[in-house]
Amino acid sequence: GDRNGGVQLTLTPLGPCPTAPPSTEDIPIITAVPGGQLLLECPEGAEPHPSIEWHREGSVLQEDARRQLLAQGRFLQVLEVAAADGGEYSCRAAPGDSNLHSRVRVHG
Repeated sequence: GDRNGGVQLTLTPLGPCPTAPPSTEDIPIITAVPGGQLLLECPEGAEPHPSIEWHREGSVLQEDARRQLLAQGRFLQVLEVAAADGGEYSCRAAPGDSNLHSRVRVHG
């Protein structure tokens, strides 16, 4: 059968203190399906921001055939999700901004 599960997550700021590291309990957890599609949103106001950066496990995320930035980086789309795509994702619109975090788990 054709399993094309789509998941969308909206990231939200994690409290009033952007300098404090988020606790694990505060990070939204999203479950992705292997072979499906994952769409993460970085809500930095209504206007698309020209310099949004996405990170996975603390490293800058590079676009490739499966991982693409949409709407000038506001969305991160992952196609054909694999177990290796699991982990903590974060985005920020400009240096010095607080990161918005989510944790992705891949179940299969």
